Amino acid sequence: MKICFVLNDVETEKVGTSALLMNAAFNRGHEVFAMGVGDFNFHHDGPVSINTTHVPKNTKTKSPKKFLEILQSSKAQKKRLTSKDIDVLFIRNNPTEEESGREWAEQSGVAFGRMMQQEGVLVLNDAYALSHAFIDKLYFEELPESIKPDSLITRSKEDILKFWEKHDKKMVLKPLEGSGGRDVYLIDENEKNVNQIIETISQQGYVIAQEFLPAVKNGDVRILLLNGRVIIKDGVQAIIRRSPGEGEFRSNFTQGATANSSVLTPEMQRIVDLTAPKLIRDGLFFVGLDVVKDKLIEINVLSPGGMERFKDIGLPDFTPMVIEAIERKIDYKEMYKGQLSNQVLATME
Repeated sequence: MKICFVLNDVETEKVGTSALLMNAAFNRGHEVFAMGVGDFNFHHDGPVSINTTHVPKNTKTKSPKKFLEILQSSKAQKKRLTSKDIDVLFIRNNPTEEESGREWAEQSGVAFGRMMQQEGVLVLNDAYALSHAFIDKLYFEELPESIKPDSLITRSKEDILKFWEKHDKKMVLKPLEGSGGRDVYLIDENEKNVNQIIETISQQGYVIAQEFLPAVKNGDVRILLLNGRVIIKDGVQAIIRRSPGEGEFRSNFTQGATANSSVLTPEMQRIVDLTAPKLIRDGLFFVGLDVVKDKLIEINVLSPGGMERFKDIGLPDFTPMVIEAIERKIDYKEMYKGQLSNQVLATME
């Protein structure tokens, strides 16, 4: 299998979930390529081409860290490929990690992914579903109300202030487009700059006002799903609790949260059960759900991560299972010879 991972930028990639997945695929004998989101090329008279970097065959990579070191060194090889040369395009770039001045990069991976999908490449997650779900939080709002905190999406300051009053002057504000814990504010009755904060976030676009959940002080739980099911290995599930740092209500690792073990409660299983049909229908193969007690607070469809933390808390390596699932999809694709759409392939186990 020839699989290419779309990253923000190969040279700046850190050891995270993408590096773990690339290393797992490489160690299973696959040809693994990496590219930045700016390495697509459209030809009006031919297939889309991509500028890739790859670790040479027969190279020994004992760990994801070593794999990434080689990928970013002079030992790596450069190769231009077309959509006819690869089997899988795994879109893993994270738009929320783009720096100012690279706004062009935010949707490029998904846009070119659609083109390559049309040309017969298996794109994960399904590129058309990602186009719809690009603004993760808006896609999130299509899920059943019973599993979500009360929320409002608007650019009206008046409506946001009414929502604040409704919830006893305690709410969370964040931009519709964005993640990683950036520009996320807890607004309580003591906040004197509420108007200024609303105006600042509104300058970025739509604003999400969300009911504050007191249980968030204990952190949230990230649940990783494959084809709508919790990933499980040797009886252990791919879930991790993210505990916020002292004086912080955000549970993002980028904001200093720490990793702890957790169990899948009946409330969490209910959230998975109610969310899975939509994810499966839309061809969203690899997804992360962020849960606080009995409420889903965010759904990650673009580049769910956290796997690099699993080893630290004694969890097994789940990355081979992700690669095995992709291998089966390629087998199905070969078996049915163009009879199945990318979206159907993306959902098949």
